[in-house]
Amino acid sequence: MMLAEKINSKDLQTSFASMLQSLTDKEQMVIERRIWLSGEKETLQSIGDSFKPAITRERVRQIEDSWIKKIGRVIKWTSLTAIQEAANSIISMHGGVLVKDKLINAIIKDLSLDASMKQGIIEIIIQSDFNMQKSKPKLWVNTYFFLPSINKKSVDSIHSRAVSILKKRKDIMDKTNLYEMIKLDLKKDFADLKNVFIDSVLDLFEDVVKWEETLIGLSKWKILNPKTLKDKAIYIMKKEKLPMHFVDIANKITNQTWESVKVNTIHNELIRNEEFVLVGRWIYALKEWGFKPGTVIDVISDIMRKNKDPMTTEDVIAKVQKIRKVKATTIYMNLQNRKYIERVWRNFYQLKA
Repeated sequence: MMLAEKINSKDLQTSFASMLQSLTDKEQMVIERRIWLSGEKETLQSIGDSFKPAITRERVRQIEDSWIKKIGRVIKWTSLTAIQEAANSIISMHGGVLVKDKLINAIIKDLSLDASMKQGIIEIIIQSDFNMQKSKPKLWVNTYFFLPSINKKSVDSIHSRAVSILKKRKDIMDKTNLYEMIKLDLKKDFADLKNVFIDSVLDLFEDVVKWEETLIGLSKWKILNPKTLKDKAIYIMKKEKLPMHFVDIANKITNQTWESVKVNTIHNELIRNEEFVLVGRWIYALKEWGFKPGTVIDVISDIMRKNKDPMTTEDVIAKVQKIRKVKATTIYMNLQNRKYIERVWRNFYQLKA
């Protein structure tokens, strides 16, 4: 029988309510307020302060943990075990670790549960599974569940290497490339790292952000949250990964759900900022890609100056087209400029002395 056939939202909440009846008044009150059955979820501190006399945050946590252990022994004999089975299956597919919210949402979808139901109930049921562990609260880290087989040192090491590589790179990266670099760097300590595990680990940390499905970067970088028109243009061009006509850039910015942009406005922005290079007729590229400003003859002269030896027509065309979006015939015509270029023998050119 499929998991989705074992349980529905009504069964879940009815079974859970029945379990609450077996608790002491103090336990029942703590659990109801911790999973926001009667309103908003409350902190350990606020619950502890409400007792007369007040009890400590740690005592509230002990009450919560004690009850979770109680229901863990009972759930295995109820339909609620479907949630634990789904949790184990989903988390295994993600390498053994997964952010709490992603796991809960995946279970709701997998079991066709009512999305409006109290997610705190599902969290408690997952946490009561002896085969599942929950992370302790930590600044800038999302709460997550993980299997006992997971080496927590590998989690911290993956995050540390990712941040180090991205800081050194100073730019967004393709996720797959980053993951391969991490595996290579950590091969000595963790030889069996998988991309799916690395991907799930990096979801745990708030200083790392996934971008446009295939890219990854640091959350503090403005390219991941562009505000100015210049930053939005850079965002679009990095996403497209190729030189673009200024009209296309304006349209892409508008289609990205940002405000409507006039083509003349974006063109003026591209002209006045050094980050952009005109590489063809109204076509712009990012300077950081290696594209050079100036006329075609300026680009040819710079290439020949660096090359030193005479170059064939084909070599010049190939090198120019790597940094300028220009036709081969245009490059060939510029090679005939006797003011700057001289032919030294058949099909070989150099800068004029």
